[in-house]
Amino acid sequence: MARDAWFETVAIAQQRAKRRLPKSVYAALIAASEKGITVSDNVEAFGELGFAPHVVGAIANRDLSTTVMGQDISLPVIISPTGVQAVHPDGEVAVARAAAARGTAMGLSSFASKPIEEVIAANDKLFFQVYWLGDRTAIAERVERAREAGAAGLIVTTDWTFSHGRDWGSPKIPEQMNFRTAARMMPEGLTRPGWLLQWAKTMRPPSLQVPNQARRGEPGPPFFAAYGEWMATPPPTWEDIAWLRELWGGPFMLKGVIRVDDAKRAVDAGVSAISVSNHGGNNLDGTPAAIRALPAVADAVGDQIEVLLDGGIRRGSDVVKALALGARAVMIGRAYLWGLAAAGQGGVENVLDIFRSGIDCALTGLGHASVHDLSADDVVVPPGFARALGVPTGELG
Repeated sequence: MARDAWFETVAIAQQRAKRRLPKSVYAALIAASEKGITVSDNVEAFGELGFAPHVVGAIANRDLSTTVMGQDISLPVIISPTGVQAVHPDGEVAVARAAAARGTAMGLSSFASKPIEEVIAANDKLFFQVYWLGDRTAIAERVERAREAGAAGLIVTTDWTFSHGRDWGSPKIPEQMNFRTAARMMPEGLTRPGWLLQWAKTMRPPSLQVPNQARRGEPGPPFFAAYGEWMATPPPTWEDIAWLRELWGGPFMLKGVIRVDDAKRAVDAGVSAISVSNHGGNNLDGTPAAIRALPAVADAVGDQIEVLLDGGIRRGSDVVKALALGARAVMIGRAYLWGLAAAGQGGVENVLDIFRSGIDCALTGLGHASVHDLSADDVVVPPGFARALGVPTGELG
């Protein structure tokens, strides 16, 4: 990796992304719903947690590997599915290659800019993410396409209230990237010549189509056409989730769980895993940080299904705190997108290396040989930190 493409922290990757991307593109990466209370709490809550390290007895060799939904991964960090990754021409394919190079799995959004067949060719440890969009027949067709492509598992995301009002202003995303749109955005693009040249070399503008919402071999609809159909689709019931899990028949994650009662319903529906998540602060603002909700959820269902966490992960020590409080692994979103924007595939690899190093350092300080040895005894949790949501009053400890 070229020296100028290397960075030491995720914060520096974010700075590089901000300098490289047009203002509106960068704004789309950091945007969250309404006042941004939840997106801030996702990050800041990790700073409230401390460690209880040992002074003697560090283990010489440490094992960071684990499994998620049947996939062996070299570190407890996987790629969370995010929509249209037009911060770089190679988009999701570059991310898939980076994840494969670092031995981990990837979630691919059904709103991705690259078809699943292309992405899975770069990384077969791929979980395909679907939204409840359209009728059961349309959903079943997308699921079958993922099966034929060789997806290792399914991720279903339901935590979305279409709240897009943002107190600090939201970047306008064009309906489609045609000549008129390109001409209108050209002045902004000229302020970031490196990014503009990168796209100019491809002889095509950033795509706003979502090919994974189409039948295999057909062009995908524009992002907003698919988004509009999603908004118009009645939300799923628990019976719908059970039907989809049965239809898929393999590893199945429900993403967006924040309450204990929902976690228990997910177990009843037969899921393999859940991700404790608030959609990265893009759902209902005022929802507590995911790490605050994790302990109660993990205590309730962690012995029955795999529990992951996503939201606010910025360093390896954050990963270790999540594992100590009951997560099997974490999913990252904005962090790898900043790496992708900063330096393409190499930037995503760099971000994963940062997490690996941070996890290893924390394990050393805590005196553990494996990520599986972590427990609540390794962290200092201040009074009032956790949020046990959806727990009957009589069950609160």
